[in-house]
Amino acid sequence: EVQLVESGGGLVQAGGSLRLSCAASGFTFDDDDYAIGWFRQAPGKEREAVSCINYSDNTTSYSGAVKGRFTVFKDNAKNMVYLQMNHLEAEDTAVYYCASELIRGPFRLCLLRDVQYDSWGQGTQVTVSS
Repeated sequence: EVQLVESGGGLVQAGGSLRLSCAASGFTFDDDDYAIGWFRQAPGKEREAVSCINYSDNTTSYSGAVKGRFTVFKDNAKNMVYLQMNHLEAEDTAVYYCASELIRGPFRLCLLRDVQYDSWGQGTQVTVSS
């Protein structure tokens, strides 16, 4: 069973930086791949995709709202996936979640669609003050 635990959220001023962590366990790779996605949900808004990464080759994708400011990367030895968030804006305030998708069969890029993901962490709050 895949388990994901986020950490690293907090309060930061606009223009500042935060690094979120996602501790992952329960992956069984065999011939399959996993995608780890980062999503966020602000009060009164729908959940939106932020970024994702393929475990097999570190291919990444970003939403237009964060591209150029956020970076997703991982440490295989620690089974950790990180979201480095720079130049934070008040609009980035949300609960951030990491999620995983088991990708069976041929390689496929990770997708920025929450319906693809079947395991979710509990979320971590990020608040950016303006």
